[in-house]
Amino acid sequence: MNAAAIAALSRAAVDVEVVAETGSTNADLLARASQLRRPTLLIAEHQSAGRGRAGRSWLSAPGDTLTFSLAWQFAGAPQRLLGLPLAVGVALAEALAALDVPVRLKWPNDLLKDGAKLAGILIETGGAADGDTWAVIGVGLNLLMPDQLETRIGRAAASAPWLARMDRDALMAALLDALAAALAQFGQAGFAPFRPRWDALHAWHDRPVAIVDHGAVLQHGVARGVDDSGRLLLDTAAGRVAVLAGDVSLRLGEH
Repeated sequence: MNAAAIAALSRAAVDVEVVAETGSTNADLLARASQLRRPTLLIAEHQSAGRGRAGRSWLSAPGDTLTFSLAWQFAGAPQRLLGLPLAVGVALAEALAALDVPVRLKWPNDLLKDGAKLAGILIETGGAADGDTWAVIGVGLNLLMPDQLETRIGRAAASAPWLARMDRDALMAALLDALAAALAQFGQAGFAPFRPRWDALHAWHDRPVAIVDHGAVLQHGVARGVDDSGRLLLDTAAGRVAVLAGDVSLRLGEH
């Protein structure tokens, strides 16, 4: 991939960097956050220590996965970023749909294709010198899924061979433009404008689910959508509850 070509194809005012290999693009940008002067996109041809949510590893193979992180500065404290992972999911889903790859969203930060995970999002934050917040938005997108990699992952994983045939610089520029527009909108208005768009893409809307944390089932209910903070609305036997994003995963379960 070519940083200059991506920057030329993109409309976003973002610095673009490409490295052949690194441990984690998120970790690299977090370490540099206090020195960044502009939004910065870091793409790795291969990540050897990619991270998922809740400390999980993100496994990928060189050339088969698009792995990148985007550092973006927001005004105010990290608490103002509630719902950001869901807004990023909406932006990516809409961009992929425009490229003829329809996906659905699983709360709080996964993109599903044909019911299996196609992409994941990990957002980490660091302080800026003026009291604002740098958000580092990490994305791993499966383009191809060799059998041996799926075996290592240990569960079904989706791929997008159509995207794999695209020019990678053009693909990255399209995703960058969608993300930059969404992040600018989020910075102005928060998650509320994204809520109906997220609900329309909700993979398990009106389905019985279980909320699971470290293997323990915390709640059963029916997933209804999300609120203006990005919390999952769950109808339970005791009434409606709002589940906050965190070290919680969502699984289809019995009601």
